[in-house]
Amino acid sequence: MVRSISMSSLGVMVLLCWLAVSSVADDVLYKDPNQPVAARVKDLLGRMTMEEKIGQMVQIERISATPDVMRHYFIGSLLSGGGSVPNPHATVVDWINMVNEFQNGSLSTRLGIPMIYGIDAVHGHNNVINATIFPHNVGLGATRDTDLVKRIGAATAAEVRATGIPYAFAPCIAVCRDPRWGRCYESYSEDTNLVQNMTEIILGLQGEIPKGSRLGVPYVAGKDKVAACAKHFVADGGTTHGIDENNTVTSEHELLSIHMPPYYDSIIKGVSTVMVSYSSLNGQRMHANGDLITGYLKDKLDFKGFVISDWEGIDRITSPPHSNYSYSVLASITAGIDMVMVPNNYAEFIDDLTYLVKNKFIPMDRIDDAVSRILRVKFTMGLFENPLADYSMVNEVGSQAHRQIAREAVRKSLVLLKNGKSTNDPLLPLPKMSSKVLVAGSHADNLGYQCGGWTIGWQGFSGNENTTGTTILNGIKSAVDPNTEITYAENPNTEFITSNNFAYAIVVVGEHPYTEMFGDSSNLTIPDPGPSVIQNVCGNLKCVVVIISGRPVVIQPYMSVIDALVAAWLPGSEGQGVADVLFGDHEFTGKLSRTWFKTVDQLPMNIGDPHYDPLFPYGFGLTTKSVTERSISGGVARRPFVLVVLVSVFISLSLSHRQQLANIVFVGNIVQGKKDFNGLVISLMSASQ
Repeated sequence: MVRSISMSSLGVMVLLCWLAVSSVADDVLYKDPNQPVAARVKDLLGRMTMEEKIGQMVQIERISATPDVMRHYFIGSLLSGGGSVPNPHATVVDWINMVNEFQNGSLSTRLGIPMIYGIDAVHGHNNVINATIFPHNVGLGATRDTDLVKRIGAATAAEVRATGIPYAFAPCIAVCRDPRWGRCYESYSEDTNLVQNMTEIILGLQGEIPKGSRLGVPYVAGKDKVAACAKHFVADGGTTHGIDENNTVTSEHELLSIHMPPYYDSIIKGVSTVMVSYSSLNGQRMHANGDLITGYLKDKLDFKGFVISDWEGIDRITSPPHSNYSYSVLASITAGIDMVMVPNNYAEFIDDLTYLVKNKFIPMDRIDDAVSRILRVKFTMGLFENPLADYSMVNEVGSQAHRQIAREAVRKSLVLLKNGKSTNDPLLPLPKMSSKVLVAGSHADNLGYQCGGWTIGWQGFSGNENTTGTTILNGIKSAVDPNTEITYAENPNTEFITSNNFAYAIVVVGEHPYTEMFGDSSNLTIPDPGPSVIQNVCGNLKCVVVIISGRPVVIQPYMSVIDALVAAWLPGSEGQGVADVLFGDHEFTGKLSRTWFKTVDQLPMNIGDPHYDPLFPYGFGLTTKSVTERSISGGVARRPFVLVVLVSVFISLSLSHRQQLANIVFVGNIVQGKKDFNGLVISLMSASQ
């Protein structure tokens, strides 16, 4: 009996001890949101094994992941590459469920460190069906509207968060110096100052920084905001001949005055992460450039977020890629990269990094620095308190409010390059009421073409089936008078054009979608049959040509036949915005964010260059007045005054002259000019005698 009691007492003591340990485990410092972030980071880091730390430095593609992989390797981050989706027709709920499933794997680890899921949301939540697709950055640069890009950032963040994803690989703050580069449309401008101004989008994505915040420290405001990523560090927009991932040859002065300043602004605005460029700088691969990643970005600029590689970026340190992977791991981590995007070969990366640390090729201090930065971002954004997504924001994706912002962005991004064959004979705005109007060109009724690359798939798509939006053609149909007949012919022949009595034509042509190196172009010509459509239609009708492209293209040979020319860039899903301006509901206000060259032989050519001789200079853009403004300035608003005069005169007339006056009043209703009005008054005075 005594022995029995002793065993029972021992059992109670063990239970009490376990409860005490459990209580402490649940009340550890790093789990307390009321503790300072620095204290939480230090506490958690001190509890982690080397395996757990290295796992945090790994980002893998969702296709390679399972909850068990997340748990076993302590994976710190997942991503969706371009077009990587839960299923081909994935709903918002499908996205949430997928992210949460992976997250539950991470939360089941010993320390329960949540993973952070990242995605390329570079012009809206562009991987997701039915999301709002905003104009690409080249168009946003043409708006010069920093408040607009901030609102676009906020809308994008809401749609990304709605799918359970807290991290967006945006914005691209490259200063594109050569339009032959296939990523030039991801750049706001060739002008450093304009790119700096457009970093305001970070405050939309992440939220406004609280007053008194320390500069360089990442900040994410809440559950409807995302961690942003300034990319690609640095000088990716300056490669020789605009070849993607190539070498940028530049002086220190040019580097610091042209390519680096947007990073100053991004860090001041609290950007959470910085992505390193595939390109080289003066022959050195940026993924191995410790002088700039650690020496400049982290030490001199005091950036406290984490630095992430690009997709298999460290593999390309060597040539051919992945030919000496251990060296690539050593060079990249030593240079200061904190999180490595290893979409598929994560086991090899983990093994190599583990070996390098155990054998003291890489000091543990470097690992601790990397993991501290990653944890800092996760704590700052509240990921430990809210690791799982819910369904409360599902209606944010593709909402009407966001589409209205996108439509506004389209209107403000359009640049009017020519309006009439003489200044006294403008074609725009177009009349809404006409008998018949021809719309021609491959891009008029193609949602994929007007959205461009990085839309649904990595390289974009063609057609109208893959997502929701309004084509330019449908926007035109909605804008015109119901009695105006719109005829669409993608590539009409001359007989069709000349035999249908069209009042005028709208030709919409341009580039096909492309992304990264697939968009590199040495000639920058409009793909066939675009040029022949321009020549054929505009040679026989009054026409406005709308160019859909990610950059300036060869247009000079066709200028003589074109009546009006509009650069619409890559407007995204809301094509109605194009029609809003063509027909005068809103005025043209956009200004070129890039120099429009005459011939490709001039390239590279940027504002301020000694050989600067453009077709249209940087900052060029004609303006129009909306129909309402034109009516006011043209005298329509003064018509009541005319009528008052007529009524006053009428009262003074004898009844016998009323019929004669009636005819004069009818004429007076269409009189707008001052000279004609004076003549009318004289006629009335004569009629009353």
